[in-house]
Amino acid sequence: MFIFTAFTTCGNIEQTVLKSLTNSSFSGSGYNSLAIIYGVFSASSLIAPSVVALIGPQFSMLISGVIYSGYIAVFIKPITWTFYVASVLIGLAAAVLWTAQGNFLVINSDSSSINKNTGVFWALLQCSMLFGNLYIYLEWNGKEVITDSSRTKLFVALSVLSLVGTAVFILLRKVEQQEEPTGEDEDPLIPSEAVSKEKVASSVNEVTTELKAMLKLFGTKSMLLLSILIAYSGLELTFYSGVYGTCIGATKEFGAAAKGLIGISGILVGAGEIIGGGMFGLVYKNSQLRRTTVIFLGFLVHFISYFLIYLNLPPDAPIVDENGTRLSSYLAPSEKIALLCSFLLGLGDSCFNTQLYSILGTLYADQSAPAVAIFKFIQSIWAAIAFFYSNYLLLTWQLLIMVIFGFTGTISFFLVEKMEAASLDLSEF
Repeated sequence: MFIFTAFTTCGNIEQTVLKSLTNSSFSGSGYNSLAIIYGVFSASSLIAPSVVALIGPQFSMLISGVIYSGYIAVFIKPITWTFYVASVLIGLAAAVLWTAQGNFLVINSDSSSINKNTGVFWALLQCSMLFGNLYIYLEWNGKEVITDSSRTKLFVALSVLSLVGTAVFILLRKVEQQEEPTGEDEDPLIPSEAVSKEKVASSVNEVTTELKAMLKLFGTKSMLLLSILIAYSGLELTFYSGVYGTCIGATKEFGAAAKGLIGISGILVGAGEIIGGGMFGLVYKNSQLRRTTVIFLGFLVHFISYFLIYLNLPPDAPIVDENGTRLSSYLAPSEKIALLCSFLLGLGDSCFNTQLYSILGTLYADQSAPAVAIFKFIQSIWAAIAFFYSNYLLLTWQLLIMVIFGFTGTISFFLVEKMEAASLDLSEF
């Protein structure tokens, strides 16, 4: 919660902050940085399990937390080359951090406590969208330009907050990993270097095995169909986490309230995620409501939000400079509509993510690790692509791309559910 309060807030505002820089020598882009992060994250997901196996989950989380804090600290005094180097490093750290925390949860849980522990973790993670964005609203409300002093104050606070979260990893209890038993039959004279080489070779074999399993799984008809909706989840992740807040902050019709609204928008996205996750994460198990119903609701909610955003915000809002938007929206921009759309974006995202995890757990119960790895790989790749084109495409085209992928992905999800139902019917004979 501490680390991602800092990082989520940073991602939500960094494009707005960088456009306000008075440092003329800085030429970095927040969109490009986030594209690099998700691209490296996607590729690094393939080797992260081996890293965690070699150095352990606790140390992996500690090192990753330090890198997260370093990325945030770069904004205190931005320099182009350090900004992009930090973007690459945090992409690596993200893959290791997410793998390590999952491993640590499993090690510290059993069949009776895993759901509770995972639920507590997810709830705290989603709360990270509330506190930093609340600070943004209180601090930036009424400011039309983000000054250097205001930026420095904010990112010093976020860096400290991230370091506090990293320090908490030191306090986690030590858990002994399951190792090969040692006894009298072992040769005590075998050098430690030989043992280390054996571990490395074992890790390489593990990576190879996992890659083969992923490739085989990715070639299945169900996974190919689901990959369209997974790709959409990456596109809309980009939009609600980095692009939409920038659009609100760049809408000059909101006046002095525009920058503060970025914070309120982030809070409402988080509220939609929390409410949706609580409702739809449990509804499939506790009622007769089908996954397809929740997915359709998610697409409907997102379609409504995209249509309202299309009418409410200027088309050049994602790419305009600090002087404000030049093109006109179809309606006079409304703060209430903009914030309503923030909530709908979070609510719809929770629909898709909860049901994607649900169907992956059902279809690939015996191959959950490669299935989730494919999910994160596809999602991250498309998030990176979306952050890259966000530098250039008008809001209208970005919304159209998401509508196309969302509609196609929803239909594909329905087909997978129909195939699963047919296979269950056949298994009864």
